[in-house]
Amino acid sequence: MAALPLLRGLPFLRLRLQHHRLALGILTPLRRPACTAADPTRSEESVSLSSANGATEVLRANEPPKYHRIYDPEYRKWKDKEGEILRDIEPITLLAKEILHSDRYMDGERLNAEDERAVVEKLLAYHPRSEDKVGSGLDSIMVDRHPQFRRSRCLFVVRTDGVWIDFSYQKCLREYIRKKYPSHAERFIREHFKRGSG
Repeated sequence: MAALPLLRGLPFLRLRLQHHRLALGILTPLRRPACTAADPTRSEESVSLSSANGATEVLRANEPPKYHRIYDPEYRKWKDKEGEILRDIEPITLLAKEILHSDRYMDGERLNAEDERAVVEKLLAYHPRSEDKVGSGLDSIMVDRHPQFRRSRCLFVVRTDGVWIDFSYQKCLREYIRKKYPSHAERFIREHFKRGSG
């Protein structure tokens, strides 16, 4: 049983030995693994580099880069901005999910004043068609089953004329992100929101 963890470390050890051979300028032919899904007839793209001592190193296209992505300044900037956006939208996202997915509100129940104010100011205000949703005026915000997709709950605007219309909190969040973080919005939305949800 103790031999099993040791066997898992063999590929890593082999990789480390190859790395040290390259660093010392000792070139040994790279062997293909015994089991591979790659087509053996296909030639690999490779680049030859000459080192200071005259030895030639072969870099293959399928080898990982020599540095980790976190050291790339552009990647680091993106991760910092991504964290900032997540911290910004987390409170309202958690509130919306709690309203929709907990037993805090029953189907057809109107939100209390505090939750309604947060939803109107931080979500509905950023909906791409908020004027159309509010229409004649906002009476309240309600939670109920979606008219087409009866298994899912969503938020509804209850107008002063008695009409109620659904709206997506995710569309509101996406529009908020597009307005506040225009240079990073599309990448963030692509990586953090489901496709096809607007």
